[in-house]
Amino acid sequence: MDACAAVEKEVERVIGKFNGISEHSANVTTDLIKTFEDLKEAIGENGQQQLTEKQIEMLLDTINKANMKLVAISTEHRDLHGAVSKVGKVVDRNFVSDFSALTRTNQNEENTHLLNKVMAKHYFRQGMDDIAHLLIKECNMPEDQANEVFESKSNFAEIYNIWKSILNYNLMPALKWAEQYSDELEMKNSTLQFKLHRLAFLQILSEGMEYQSDAILYARQNFSKFIGRFEKEIQNLMGTFIYLPTGIRNSPYKDLISNEMWTEASYVFLKDACNILGISKNSALSVVVNAGCTALPSLLNIKQVMLSRQVHGIWSDRDELPIEIELDPEYRYHSIFACPILRQQTSDDNPPKKLTCGHVISNDALHKLSNGSNVLKCPYCPVEQHSEDAVRINF
Repeated sequence: MDACAAVEKEVERVIGKFNGISEHSANVTTDLIKTFEDLKEAIGENGQQQLTEKQIEMLLDTINKANMKLVAISTEHRDLHGAVSKVGKVVDRNFVSDFSALTRTNQNEENTHLLNKVMAKHYFRQGMDDIAHLLIKECNMPEDQANEVFESKSNFAEIYNIWKSILNYNLMPALKWAEQYSDELEMKNSTLQFKLHRLAFLQILSEGMEYQSDAILYARQNFSKFIGRFEKEIQNLMGTFIYLPTGIRNSPYKDLISNEMWTEASYVFLKDACNILGISKNSALSVVVNAGCTALPSLLNIKQVMLSRQVHGIWSDRDELPIEIELDPEYRYHSIFACPILRQQTSDDNPPKKLTCGHVISNDALHKLSNGSNVLKCPYCPVEQHSEDAVRINF
């Protein structure tokens, strides 16, 4: 944010300078026009072909003034160009444009295919089927990976279409889906069904007084099962009948039919549907990009520190980052374990091991504590045990 503020300050300075020069140039131009008009009038009053000495002196004086003001405007214009070029320098100084130091160059064919597959899945999830098909064709994606992409498309296609229908104020597909998976939704204590029926009720009521009976019938048929959880919300819905003559949009309940309510319902549907069907709500590509953008400032800082201290080669060849990156909960998909002895995150090559006393350490720490022998003492309690008795655990 400090970098953005520095650039914004420089841009505002340039804009202020530009406005000042623009106003000054307009005033100078107006003055010159008036000066030339006065000169033209003075020369025309003579009515002779030959200019008098006084008229020649006036003409030369006017030309000199015009040249001087033209030079002043040119100088200001040149200064403005200098101020504009400083903006670029401020951008270069505050933003790192070369991120190659944070990337790996040893990409192989497997990683390339994986990236293409992730991109194709993302395009299908966004409804860009033609782009996804073109990508699969032009990158010569292997048949098994292409079939996996097409399968993921079919799984998400129905959810995507229903989500778009909600945003287009069409609730029928979503209501049918919610009825089909009503048991699963109730087990997850979801609010989706109530939110959808509430919007459907308000849609009917918004048609006017003549649809009042239809709205009452709909409420009797669909709200009874929600009384236990949403009694207060249903009472508020019944209060909307009072404002039918003037319209709900002109009542205290106008927020219930706002666009935000439809957006909220679409989000709840997408979240619950993906959860029930075992599909990620966000595409892998969007998760990677968003998480990467979150981590990028910290990675740039640690890279600069490593370069200044001439510490090389301890990052690029490892599968873990040199520092912990704090990500939002939505980007956390599995638990992790950091060894309390070595302060390192465990991995497949260095898995967590549970000692007979119940404490958990990493495999590397286990070998260091045993020091080549089979007997070790737990670092947290004085229990002696054999290293081969430690059991690998999974989080």
